[in-house]
Amino acid sequence: MPPTLGQNQYGKAETRVLRVTREGAVHRLRDLNVSVALSGDLAEVHLAGSNAAVLPTDTMKNTVYAFAREHGIASPEAFGALLARHFVASGPAIRRARVRVEEYAWERVPTTGEKAHSFVRAGNGTRTAQVTCDGGECETLSGLTGVTLLNTTDSEFRGYLKDRFTTLPETGDRVLATDVTAVWRHAAEPADWDGSHAVARGHLLAAFAGTYSRSLQQTLFAMGSAVIDNLPGIDEIRLSLPNKHHFLVDLEPFGMRNEGPDGAVYIAADRPYGLIEATVLREGAEARIPVDLTNT
Repeated sequence: MPPTLGQNQYGKAETRVLRVTREGAVHRLRDLNVSVALSGDLAEVHLAGSNAAVLPTDTMKNTVYAFAREHGIASPEAFGALLARHFVASGPAIRRARVRVEEYAWERVPTTGEKAHSFVRAGNGTRTAQVTCDGGECETLSGLTGVTLLNTTDSEFRGYLKDRFTTLPETGDRVLATDVTAVWRHAAEPADWDGSHAVARGHLLAAFAGTYSRSLQQTLFAMGSAVIDNLPGIDEIRLSLPNKHHFLVDLEPFGMRNEGPDGAVYIAADRPYGLIEATVLREGAEARIPVDLTNT
């Protein structure tokens, strides 16, 4: 039998756009990385080389810049929704548009006088958003990635399954560190996307700091539960937490004891690492966020 065409999509990936808004001497900015993917009745471009239904990816790039200028960027979610609704209506063959947005944060540099136009790149993590429009229905996912967290105590790991290959010693006090990737789904559009994101991020961080951890799995569930419990507009959150291992350095060859009430020295291991992933749902909600957060 001849081969057949399966799922397909195309688009413009990683269009960088910096939108500066000037209010007299006070300037504001939003720094985005936008990726667009379109799918639909596009078999002919693959099978017959017909481009009649194809919106050029260069046009997608230009649309991102034009929309940023014309409409501004109220939030990554709102900007993604504007683009997704536009692209899904761009041609009769386009059935689905997905817009992914990463936002890079900047903080003001304190200055003297009335000037307010200097910024420094903010540190921890990248805000994310994804808007998918399938015909008249749109779904928005908010999130973050690369948020590095670390607890120097209040973490243990013991009582686990052991077999003949187990060498890891149990510990009642360890360093717990991770790089958080989280995606959450809104049951209803919040009145303030920026405010909603800031609150969700705050609850994730507070739960990590405030949970006595017997496993990273337990910490993950506490973090996800904090978001679900405190933001009624969010029905589902999926987290991916690599366990960034920190091991005590063996200083016995130098006649030194590397532990005690005054502290210790650790080595931060790069790889391999444990990877803990799970979804936390509001009671009665349906799981819709893809299991693989890198392929949403």
